Amino acid sequence: MNETTDWHENAFDLMRGVAAYTGSPLLKGLSKVMARHPDADVGNAFNHKQVGCKLWGRDALFDTLGGRYGRIVILGGWYGILASMLFDDDRFEIGAVDSYDIDPGVGSVAETLNGAWADRFRAITADMYQLPYGELGADLVINTSCEHIADLRAWLTLLPRGTRVLLQSNDYFSEPTHINCVPTLDAFVDQAGLSDVAFSDSLPMKKYTRFMLIGTV
Repeated sequence: MNETTDWHENAFDLMRGVAAYTGSPLLKGLSKVMARHPDADVGNAFNHKQVGCKLWGRDALFDTLGGRYGRIVILGGWYGILASMLFDDDRFEIGAVDSYDIDPGVGSVAETLNGAWADRFRAITADMYQLPYGELGADLVINTSCEHIADLRAWLTLLPRGTRVLLQSNDYFSEPTHINCVPTLDAFVDQAGLSDVAFSDSLPMKKYTRFMLIGTV
């Protein structure tokens, strides 16, 4: 076996062991992702920065709006890691999570990761600009990739008035795929133009600062 195969198999064995030791359904799902989807970029999706930002969002959400939700809609859900972190937290009572992403290659990975909650999780391939938001039945919409949205306020107008949202952006202007970063938290507040802001804060990272808003459209 070559070095790449050795690394992957060793990492898979390690992840299975950690999952068995902790009893975590999230880590068990992650080990299954490594076995069934060896080409998935889980090292990037589950790195410490990605996890840190999602933990920050999860804790702020619970402290701000509580933990009971009928249906959460996550946009740009990628591999479904945020959904799995919400399901894995005993503080939350969640009826369903729908994870939308325009990339057709990520849905099967997200479903594998969230296999422990298959009866409450859906990975859906769709364009967030084309969704019938009034028909989704969401009592919370999450978008942690607002730096990828050309006109954030125009997108937010697609949501029914009164929809609760959790939004994240950043000031990582040097990343070419970030087409609409903001320089400060105040700029993010102005850009979103929410009718009510229940939470706003910044999370300094090594190369950029992450901004988050929780409020109502």
